[in-house]
This record gives sequence, C-alpha cells and structure tokens, in this order.
Amino acid sequence: MKLELRRIHIKDIQLGNETAVKDGVLTVNAEELINLLKEDERIKDVKIDVARPGEKTRIIPVKDVIEPRVKIEGKGKGFPGVTSKMEQAGEGKVNVLYGAAVVTVGDIVGFQEGVIDMWGEGAKWTPFSKTYNLVVDITPVEGLQPHIHEETVRLAGLKAAEYVGEAGRDVEPDEVLVYEMGSHAEESKKYPDLPKVVYVEMLISQGLLHDGYVYGVNTQQILPTLLHPNEEIDGAVISGNCVAACDKITTYQHQNNSVILDLYEQHGKTINFLGVILTPELTTLDGKFRTCDYTAKLCKMLGADGVIVSEEGYGNPDSDLLMICKRLENAGIKTVLITDECSGWDGMSQPLADTTKEAVAVVSTGNVSHVVTLEPADKVIGDDKAIATLAGGWEGCLEEDGFMKCELNAVIGSTSEIGYHYCTAKLY
Repeated sequence: MKLELRRIHIKDIQLGNETAVKDGVLTVNAEELINLLKEDERIKDVKIDVARPGEKTRIIPVKDVIEPRVKIEGKGKGFPGVTSKMEQAGEGKVNVLYGAAVVTVGDIVGFQEGVIDMWGEGAKWTPFSKTYNLVVDITPVEGLQPHIHEETVRLAGLKAAEYVGEAGRDVEPDEVLVYEMGSHAEESKKYPDLPKVVYVEMLISQGLLHDGYVYGVNTQQILPTLLHPNEEIDGAVISGNCVAACDKITTYQHQNNSVILDLYEQHGKTINFLGVILTPELTTLDGKFRTCDYTAKLCKMLGADGVIVSEEGYGNPDSDLLMICKRLENAGIKTVLITDECSGWDGMSQPLADTTKEAVAVVSTGNVSHVVTLEPADKVIGDDKAIATLAGGWEGCLEEDGFMKCELNAVIGSTSEIGYHYCTAKLY
C-alpha cells in the first residue's frame, strides 16, 4: 500500500461567506455548515466558533477532535463504513489541512469528557492548544437515548471535518509525506537482517459509551485484528468513547498515531515494521483471556521479534496490558509497554491496577491524577461549569474568581498512551 498525506499548512481559521483555503488561511461558511449538520433530524441546534493558539479561550466539555482532510485519489473516502460506503482505506492521495482541527462540544452523557485551554498552564498539557480549532457545539433534540445522543454528536463532528476538508481539495500542499509498505514477504525479502516489530494497539471496548470503531464496527464485536498501518492513519479507526479525557484516543490522534509514524520512520532502517494489531479491551475475564491469547498468537504467527503495546484508559485495562506482555515475553518476544499511571495526587500510589514480573520495559506517559491549576478564561466555548461532573473534576473545583483546579484526567490528550502529547520524563 502507498499513501500520500499532502499537508496544507493552516495558519489561521476565519468565519466568512465561503469555505476555502487561501495563503494558509482556512475560511469557513458557518451558516452552510450548520445547515448541513441540521439535515440530521436528531440535531436541534449547532453553534460554530473558532479557538486559536495563545488566545485565553477554554473549550469544555470536549467530546472528540478530528483532523479535516479530503481524499483526492484512491478508495476509502472520509471515514469508510461510517460516513461513506465501506471501502478499503490506506491507499491514494489525501490533502490534509495540517494545523487545523474540528473540536466537538456537547451536553454530557458520559461523564468522561474533557477541557482544552488554548493558553497558559492548561495549554502545556494538551496537543490541541497548538491547533487552530473550529469548535462545533451540538445540541441534539430532547429525549434521545444516551447511545443515540452520542452517535448523533460524534457523527456530526466527522461530517463537519469532511465538509471543512473539502476546502483543501484543489490546494497545492506545502509538504508531502509518503507511507508505503508491501506484503510481509516483500518487506522481509528487502530487510532480511532487521528485527521484525509489531505494534499492538489496545482500544477501549467496554460498552456504556466506552467503545472505539474500526470501519464502523464497534470493537466490542471483533477479535484482535491485523491492519496495515496505512489504514489507521487514513481514517479506518475512529473514537467513539467517553473514557477519561487524558488518555482517550481522539479520532485526530488515530489519524496521526505517533507510534505508527515513529515505527514507519524506522522501517527499513533499524526495524522491519510488520503492522498493527487492534486489540479490544473487554470487561469479562473470559473476554480478556480470549483477546490476550489471540493477540499473542497473531504476534507469534507473524514471526515478531519485538512488540510495542499501547493501552487506552487505565484501571481494568491494565490487566489486559500485562497479560499480553506476559504471554509475549514467555514466548521469547521482547515487549515494550506504553501506559499512563494513576498514582494519586502525591504520585505515591500504585501506578497500575495489576503487575507482572515480565514487564521489564515500560514507558510512562504521565500521572493522570496530577492536579493542575488553570487560569480564568476570557472566553469559554461550551460550559465551564461542566468541570464539576467531568472525570478529574469535582464540585467546587471551579472557583468564584474563575480559577479552575482539576486532574490531568480532565485535560484532552494530556497523557495519551500513543504518545501524542507533551509529557516527557526527567532523570534524577
């Protein structure tokens, strides 16, 4: 498969009478977009706003973030199986409005939504303080069941991203990134002496609005599945969950999965990258044994010498992470884990809910319980009082003077376990 991501660098977003890109400025016709989204009879109202890096703007409660794109050549347009008919993603040419993002905001159904601050202390913790954000605030009609409410809001965000992405269809890119990889046989013939590496990406699949989607299929319903890495970065995997904001993998982060892009960078140089195994994180014991055994089997069948495993969420998924590690290490496959920690406000609590002696190489993406103090905003898009009911917030954490205290739990992307954030480590 060969995929070209043709980046058009976006330097600002404006609202205007047309939707177009000129000289790096994305202009969006808000009225036209609102009318498009309100074609869904489940949507009562839509508001459009813009948040720029450095502005004292707070966005809350955030549901998802999506990168606007348009496929100009090849199959699998948009989000196949969701917003378009089912076609194979991963090949062709895609124009990307790089530096822009569509951010969806809406009433809380699941309590685990998040906050984005575009300035100050909060901006240090979320990667989406650096993007030019078109914020789509969606109000569904009254009386929808929770799953239908969430489906309505998230589908509207995907449609908005596709609408905006069309503005880049005929624009020449500022840079072109090429991702190309043949069959396992072809790549192994080219790189016979390089270690074979597989990426296992765990996805929340727990029901109760805690689910990811692959080609529109709820991951609760799949066995661990092998994907070409191009498929994920071309829109085959989307977020559909209300897990803690800090480590939910937004659709934008699937489109720009840091682990995939870093492994691609080393492919043919230091490793032979074999592909991505998407592994559902289930809640039943039988389900965990089934998916962990199946994941290890696929890695062994592929002949992997090394495996990187990233988690989504924390708590009971820690068990899946370590069960996979144990199986792989006992099979002689070197395994590296990527996870965040739930270590308490003082950082002294047990970081993971489970442990195993085979976990000898673990990358931490930060403590979800770390408390930050966010300055008062000049502008709030959404409802800042929502922080009291978000994971990581509490009643009274929004003070009368506008200061807000919360755990990183509440900050979108702050401890992302695929590494798409600004946390780092220090050696003492």
